[in-house]
Amino acid sequence: METNIPRHIAIIPDGNRRWAKKRGLSSIFGHRKGAKTAEEIINAAMNLGVEYVTLWGCSVDNITKRDDKEVGFLFRVFEKYFKRLLADKKIYKNEVRVEMLGKWRNYFPKSGIAVMDELIKKTKKHSKRHMTFLMAYSGVDEMVSAVRSISSGKPEDIDADTIKQNLFTKDLPPVDLVIRTGGEPHWSSGFMMWDVRDAQLYFTKTLWPAFSVKELKEAIGSYSATERRLGK
Repeated sequence: METNIPRHIAIIPDGNRRWAKKRGLSSIFGHRKGAKTAEEIINAAMNLGVEYVTLWGCSVDNITKRDDKEVGFLFRVFEKYFKRLLADKKIYKNEVRVEMLGKWRNYFPKSGIAVMDELIKKTKKHSKRHMTFLMAYSGVDEMVSAVRSISSGKPEDIDADTIKQNLFTKDLPPVDLVIRTGGEPHWSSGFMMWDVRDAQLYFTKTLWPAFSVKELKEAIGSYSATERRLGK
């Protein structure tokens, strides 16, 4: 049977801190390993033919309600990872567009913002693959922002397209497959609430740092094997 590759995969990478705790390590080791896993999984997904990969890097709560030392380390992990992306020749050879969505400009340090801005600028004309990071992101913030943007219009002129064009994710297609790791099968902060309306959900007990390319393929295989009736 031919594998039906999802066009757009969104990932909620839960479990960094629990992975570290199980090993008697500080949470920073979980975040470091989680960043490495993200790099491996995103690259593997694109190599398998996934056109859009969206990964939730952090929520606003992650960087406002946690220990300052942990948050500072998390910022450094992100900055280091994005610097590697800037220097990665495959990003340019494969024409991967990198985008950041959320309120990251309000919370990230200047050095990190500068790297993220440069990465966005240098890849903005790419169109073969799309790598999107949700940074200081909340689906509730996204929807409130959209409603505020269209609130001055005539109600009769507002339709589904109007809402979509006012979301942070206006340039992204609907999500086909959501992967949530960490063993807690619930939703968080209205994650991409508009775009996941018809998505297939894949929940796994695997903590994010331990999530493997093998399990990614299993998730895609599960998606491929499921008949998508979409109400028909």
